[in-house]
Amino acid sequence: MKRIAVFTSGGDAPGMNACIRAVVRGAVYYNLEIYGVNHGYKGLIDDDIHRLHSNSVSNILQKGGTMLKSARCDEFKTKEGRKKAYQNLKKRKIDGIIGIGGDGTFKGLSSFFEEFKIPVMGIPGTIDNDIFGTDFTIGYDSAVNTALDAIDKIRDTADSHGRIFFVEVMGKDSGHIALRSAIGGGAEAVILPEKNTNATDIINYIREDMRREKTFSIIIVAEKDSPGISIGVAEVVRKTLPDKDIRVTILGHIQRGGKPSGMDRILASTLGLAAVEALMDGHKDNMVGLINNELVFTTLKESFSKVKPLNTDLLRLVKILSI
Repeated sequence: MKRIAVFTSGGDAPGMNACIRAVVRGAVYYNLEIYGVNHGYKGLIDDDIHRLHSNSVSNILQKGGTMLKSARCDEFKTKEGRKKAYQNLKKRKIDGIIGIGGDGTFKGLSSFFEEFKIPVMGIPGTIDNDIFGTDFTIGYDSAVNTALDAIDKIRDTADSHGRIFFVEVMGKDSGHIALRSAIGGGAEAVILPEKNTNATDIINYIREDMRREKTFSIIIVAEKDSPGISIGVAEVVRKTLPDKDIRVTILGHIQRGGKPSGMDRILASTLGLAAVEALMDGHKDNMVGLINNELVFTTLKESFSKVKPLNTDLLRLVKILSI
């Protein structure tokens, strides 16, 4: 293992730059040549690959987004596209690849390894925290903190006006962000893709709050696979409880941006270095994650084919603390 390449793919997540930094400086420490690929899989196909050095990643640790940029690439989903990418890597004598991203990124890496047998390592970088094989993904903690900052502000106006606020958070088809945001934000209820919570349940929660003489409510909604779902839920509730002042706030992509939290910086740095060392140790077709604060390796296929369950203890917390 003499030359490795690193890229980011899919949705950006706070902490990706910290991870790139760790990969680059880890490679330099072990006297490996390290190359950066711009725009993910598109850059592999377009040969947008350049040498990186230690000072290439100076002053990026605290920055959101990704210095290597990201892009969707349908061409890489074809055998012809993957062959172009392989030829560009072979031309540069690159021995291994590190991809930072989510399930789509890992599906691409898995197919690439199967066809060309070049060692690949995945690092879980997605705010959704929906990757099997790690307790936390890079960007998740920052996204939750961003959501909590917004919920705290919404709580002020909800309290002042006695309103019911539906706050929709990201997470694709996963409820991990919503669940932790509900606990940290003191929500009265949370709607999760993994649970069959519906508008009727929410109406019952609100009526129970009214009996307890609560003057306002915060309800967190996971976007599922259709952003804006909270609007439909709020309309049903409004028709049933016409005397209540009901508002909706969709946080959207604000959760992806901004400085990474301390936890995400440390997680990203830990996983970045571990991926470099894993390639050197002969790992291939794996994702590196952290479970119970210990480094673990999962096959790429497992990482995107197995479902990561919600923490049942956290579900219990929401129910008990919302009284």
